[in-house]
This record gives sequence, structure tokens and C-alpha cells, in this order.
Amino acid sequence: MRTIIVLWLLLIAVTSVVLAADNCIGISDLDEKVTCYERKIQENQGRQKTLAGTIAYLDNKTKLTLSQIEKTETDIKTLEEEVNVLTVKISNLDINLSDVSRLLIARVGEAYKRHSVNPTLHLLTAGGLTDFLERAKYLKAAQQNDQKLLLEMQQSRNLSQQQKELKEQKQTDLENLKKQLATQNASLLQQKSVKTNLLDQTKNDEQRYQQLLTIAKAEYLAIQDIIAHKGKETAAGHVDAGDKIASIIQGASCNSNGTHVHFIVSENGAAKNPFDWLSGSVDWVDNSDGDQFNPHGNWTWPIKSKVKFNQGYGVTSFVQTYHWYPFHNGIDINSESANTVMAVKPGTLYKGSYIGWNGCTLPYVRVDHDENSLETLYLHVIY
Repeated sequence: MRTIIVLWLLLIAVTSVVLAADNCIGISDLDEKVTCYERKIQENQGRQKTLAGTIAYLDNKTKLTLSQIEKTETDIKTLEEEVNVLTVKISNLDINLSDVSRLLIARVGEAYKRHSVNPTLHLLTAGGLTDFLERAKYLKAAQQNDQKLLLEMQQSRNLSQQQKELKEQKQTDLENLKKQLATQNASLLQQKSVKTNLLDQTKNDEQRYQQLLTIAKAEYLAIQDIIAHKGKETAAGHVDAGDKIASIIQGASCNSNGTHVHFIVSENGAAKNPFDWLSGSVDWVDNSDGDQFNPHGNWTWPIKSKVKFNQGYGVTSFVQTYHWYPFHNGIDINSESANTVMAVKPGTLYKGSYIGWNGCTLPYVRVDHDENSLETLYLHVIY
């Protein structure tokens, strides 16, 4: 008996620990559950200094997305039911409107016949004054009923139009929710992929995680120094927009775990958002976990389409997830069709290198633009 009690107490203790670890899981209201996970993510923000802390952050982010998906699916189901109800209502209103219209047309025809006959003839053909008065009373009642039918028809028409407009709005909302659901499902897959990749890279080892953290911080500092012209550079002549200036390094390179070019726009040593200048006319695919992609300039892109968008500018999803550095000062991109890197504007080309973390050499090229105070930098490339 004592053994059973001990086991029961242990079960309660374990359950309490699980619930304490995730106190959002028992919330039934979906809006409250979403808010709960958003709050947990905010509480965990900035604590990704260990592998366990980062995994906890990623898990809460996944749970938030799952809760958002559940809420969106519930909203879609509710809207679909409302649209179906409105469809039936509109159908019934149309039937009622059709019936009233047919009845009114028949009554108008009868009224026309009555008005086409001389009132004196009505009196003569009536069976006396009493019969005539009864007919007059009936005609007046018929006229009042016709007016009522007209009013009902107008009300039915107005109500039908309102219901149709409401249905159209709900159908638009439904389509938007379905698009939102697709985005959320894609985000969920991306989040799971991020966690899988992290575990693959670290082998679930804290020491390896700390090494990756060190590399990321070193890369950030290296890029800051390169923007400040602290790299070793050699002038390589003048180039025009579209000229080949380098090639993307395939695979890992100094301070980089994968194939990409880190593209930076700089003005007087300060990084700027490349999307303010790059053209919006580009074929691209999003691998960034939802970073903002809104190019709205007129520059040609430094790589050929189709562009793989790996990380955006600013406080990106990667920055929020790992907190390895405070700010992403360019965009990470590569191409599905070629590894050629091209100048985006005419200017003087400089070939540079920077001694990065652990003595590795980080190669890059820089173009000092002819027409303004801007320059562009292209990192993780060979020339």
C-alpha cells in the first residue's frame, strides 16, 4: 500500500513539473492560448545563450504556431458554416422575392382591367348599391394589399442584397484565412527544420553550440570591420552594372555554414536596407522563416533568378531565434541557377579579405558607386 502511495505521489509530482514547464497547454480558449505562448516567447527572448535555452525557445515558437493554426482552422470552419447559412438565406429570399413578384404582376394585371372599365358601368352591372359598395371596399382592400406586396418585395430585395454583400465579405475573409493557414503551415515546417538543423549541427552537444555561437559573433564583428574599411583591399578597376565581379563560395566558408552571398548596402560606414534599392521584379523563393521581403527600388540583383532568400535585413527571424548577434546588416541570398555575382551599379571594384575567427580568411568584393555616396559589399565569394 505504501508503495502505491509513493508511486501516486511521484506521478503527481511529475505531472506538476510538466504543467509548470508548459502552463499554456491546458488553456481551452484559443485566443488565450496564443497569447500565453507569445508571452512565453517574450520571456525566453534573449536567453538563447545555451543549447537548452535555444531549444526551449524553438519549442515554444512551434507551440505558438500550432495554436495559431488551430485557431485559424476553427475560424475557417466557423466562416464556412456562416457562408453556408447565408447561401440558404439568400436562396429563400430569392424564392420569396420571385413569388411576390409573380403575385404582384398578376394583381397589377387585374387592377389594370378594373381601371379600364367605366365606374358608371361598374354601378350599372352591380347588383344594387350595396353590391357596388362591397366591390369598392374590395378594390380598396386589394389596393392596400398591392401596396403591402410592393413594400414586402422592396424589403426582400434590400435584405437579399445585404445578405449577398455579407456573404461576399465572408468569402473574402475565408480566402484570406486559408492563405494565412498556408503561411502558418509553411512557417511550422520551417521552424521544425530549424530545430532539426540545429540538432544536426550541434549533435545535441553544448560545447559545439558554444562554438557556433562564437563563430556567429566573430562573423558579425568581421562584417562590421569590413563595412568600416578595415579589411585588406586592392583596387581592381571600373565595372558596370551586370558585370561579373565574383562567384559564390559553394558550401561552408570562413564564418559561414552554407552557400550564400551576404549582400550589403553601405553609406559612410553605416549599413542600409538593401530592399530600398533592389528591384521588386525578381523571381524568388523564401527560405528565411518569414523575414520581410519588400524590394522596391530599381537596381538589378547581384545574382541571377531564381533567388533563394535565406535571411533578411534587421532583426530577422534568425536573430530573434538565436540572439547570437543583435542585427543583420545585409541580406543572405543565393541562386538556384548560377553562382555568379554581379555588380548592381557602375563603380570602382575592390577585391578584399579579412582575417576572421580562428585565423580564417573571409573574402569579399566592394563596389564604390560612381553616382552617389553608396557602396555595395559582397561577402563569402571568390574572385
